[in-house]
Amino acid sequence: MEGLKTFFKRNPLIVSMIAGVLIYLTYHWIPALHPAGPTLEKAVLTIQPILIFLMLFLQFSRTSPHDLKFRRWHLYLLLIQTGACLASAAALYFVKGDVPRILLEALMLCWICPTAIAAGVVTEKIGGSISGVMSYIILVNLLVSILIPVVFPMVHPNPDQSFLNSFLTLLGKVFPTLILPAAAAWTVRYTMPKVQKFFMRNYGKAFQIWLVSLCLAIIITTRSIVHSNLPWWALLLISLVPAVSCLCQFAIGHKIGEKFGKVERITAGQALGQKNTTLMIWIGYVFLTPLTSIAGGIYCICHNLVNSAEISRRNRL
Repeated sequence: MEGLKTFFKRNPLIVSMIAGVLIYLTYHWIPALHPAGPTLEKAVLTIQPILIFLMLFLQFSRTSPHDLKFRRWHLYLLLIQTGACLASAAALYFVKGDVPRILLEALMLCWICPTAIAAGVVTEKIGGSISGVMSYIILVNLLVSILIPVVFPMVHPNPDQSFLNSFLTLLGKVFPTLILPAAAAWTVRYTMPKVQKFFMRNYGKAFQIWLVSLCLAIIITTRSIVHSNLPWWALLLISLVPAVSCLCQFAIGHKIGEKFGKVERITAGQALGQKNTTLMIWIGYVFLTPLTSIAGGIYCICHNLVNSAEISRRNRL
């Protein structure tokens, strides 16, 4: 029993993911629960944005606008994400066949996807800079909002998705989740100092909120895998793309960041490796082949396994 408690304490992300898988499989395997499916899905889709808002609000509460500064490693990571996206898009011009194209689209999606909006919660917990990763989140979302409308229609034409339409669609999806929490947090900071102190004292709740949000994300991920209807070998290939991409991006981020110090090594690794997989799944559905959305679900599992290992290692120090 003591060993189990220690495991839960050191591996909260793994526990949250296991809970998400078990919740969905319990629903899937017990027919009597199936009528609750639409209600469960609606609840997840309603609660998730609220949790994301609260996490971002608490993160912005810890940072003032003056803390959000450009760092040199930001440029390197932006260039890497842009280069990987363009290289994948170029390869798609020469590749034929449904499965190879889906794999390349999944690869492009894994590299261009912006940093997870909850990245600051984990980054600070393992010794990184919350202001550094929050600054990168804003920059990379700007990049994605411009790059995707330019590149994706060239490799996956859609007559309903002009550049302006795609740009506004992405902007409407991405920036309210960033601007509204920031505006609310900074309004509180500069007009209600006592309330600000309350949120500062309770900043630790952001990680607990992330655990609930992760559990909900894994419920959706498990559902997409169960209902993918792909042969096992195709599912395996699609799963390998985000798994390898995840490990490579964490490694590259660490390598670039360590040139600027230990804290920046951690921060850059999280900025490049931890992805907004909810947005990744949505981009796959809207702009690419819907099957590529599976890559977002697998990436969610992979980057949280990496983060779980980092948190566990940090707790043992």
